[in-house]
Amino acid sequence: MSYQLVWFKRDLRCEDHAALTEAAKRGPVRCIYILEPTLWMQSDVALQHFEFIRESLQDLENQLRLHSGTLEIYEGEVVEVLTKIWQANPFQGLHSHQETGNGFTYSRDKEVNKWCQAHGIHWGEYPQFGVTRGLKNRNLWQSHWQKHMEAPLCELGPIQFWNASGTSRQTPNSSAPYLTPSMMQTPVHLKHNPPSRQRGGRSIALKTLNSFLKQRSMWYRGGISSPLSAPDACSRLSVYMTYGCLSIKEVVQATNEELLQMSPDASRRKSGLTAFMSRLYWHCHFIQKLESEPEIEWRNMHRGYDALRENEFNEDYFNALKDGKTGWPMVDACVIMLRETGWLNFRMRAMLVSVAAYPLWLHWKPVGDWLATQFLDYEPGIHWSQLQMQSGTTGINTTRVYNPIKQAQDHDQRGFFVRRWLPHMRQVPDTWLFEPWNMPQEVQNNIGIEIGRDIPQPIVDIAIATKISKDRLHTRRNLSEVRAGKKTVIDKHASRAKRTDRNNSRVKITEPSSQLTLEF
Repeated sequence: MSYQLVWFKRDLRCEDHAALTEAAKRGPVRCIYILEPTLWMQSDVALQHFEFIRESLQDLENQLRLHSGTLEIYEGEVVEVLTKIWQANPFQGLHSHQETGNGFTYSRDKEVNKWCQAHGIHWGEYPQFGVTRGLKNRNLWQSHWQKHMEAPLCELGPIQFWNASGTSRQTPNSSAPYLTPSMMQTPVHLKHNPPSRQRGGRSIALKTLNSFLKQRSMWYRGGISSPLSAPDACSRLSVYMTYGCLSIKEVVQATNEELLQMSPDASRRKSGLTAFMSRLYWHCHFIQKLESEPEIEWRNMHRGYDALRENEFNEDYFNALKDGKTGWPMVDACVIMLRETGWLNFRMRAMLVSVAAYPLWLHWKPVGDWLATQFLDYEPGIHWSQLQMQSGTTGINTTRVYNPIKQAQDHDQRGFFVRRWLPHMRQVPDTWLFEPWNMPQEVQNNIGIEIGRDIPQPIVDIAIATKISKDRLHTRRNLSEVRAGKKTVIDKHASRAKRTDRNNSRVKITEPSSQLTLEF
């Protein structure tokens, strides 16, 4: 009996699932997930991503069982797995979401497309975000985004599943992770799994969404900048949209509904949800950049900035940053929090990139690969666009430089955050907490702490190094050929956003700033 094959990737849900819904209209459905060894050897993935997916697959399996269905899990490269499935039981059509992923998934999907064409199989790919494939003109993108978000959610009606009896399969409920021996040998980043990271699955995602809409959004405005308040004030939904436990469309529509039903005395929550809606728009705006130009994952968006930092990469500086030993307490505390939780609010993420790009003068690509493994909610389209924007290589954005001393003074005035994540700082008096290298020797002796032994010295003088780096960047920016190349980037990637408050969308769009969140 012929059937439709649904290939789950980063769309781990049943609700508002266009690929599953459309496949079910065409006949019996067979659902698969493919664990790709080569994907898990890429430099931007980590064990925490794998474990989150495994937890989400367990939840997806439970959802499918409610429809009397099941999920088959295979290990291997996609074309090889599809060939084996086809040879055993040919299928009529392949269905999946449109993925704007890393360079590996981009190349892999091109190979899958060739395979489908060679076998006469229609591959239906369905938008998951407000991202337009093959977009020719940015002028039309905002209307496309609005149209996608306002469309009705996909409703999964009665579904007939293909009888997979007799096929060999693993279930996501297995206690043993699906890691082959070769995948466990190295690289080290693959073993990174923060003990306090968020857990996967749609069930947890829905609870997180509800708690944000009904309560935590009250603290969104004003609360998302400080690493102290942000863990509760931020929506914490980014990872659930990254892996498709929630669709962005259902998040947008749930937020709109909450805004419509909100009582007049809920002004703080309304303000928070309105700001949140704006960031959902910018979420897709940045992913569209990678969709339109996959090369920005590995090369400068503006080619006039080539060789600006690449040939001067200082491994010692990079290692100090990764180890949380830069000597700047706010930076080091953020690195440790990220290592332990897989999450950090955007302002602090931007500060880490700024420190790497300016006083440490590190090229964004190695820094971006490392941070991708640290962020549980790593979304390639947002990640690489933001890395380049914060590093000054887009050529169209204002230079953004975050001073870690000022950030600490503004967002951790009493030092609670720094002292929580850096135990060796707990004895340091408030006066010297954010600049401990200035602490008099007498004070060091009294508290039993020595700068350079217990607390690292700053690896560079931040004021001098930052000034030198900004001067170098602006010198490059002022070159006539670099100025001339700016228009090309603007035409392809710059926002055409217009302020709007349409009755059926209620999205008030504001231009991105240093407050723009990567993760909501």
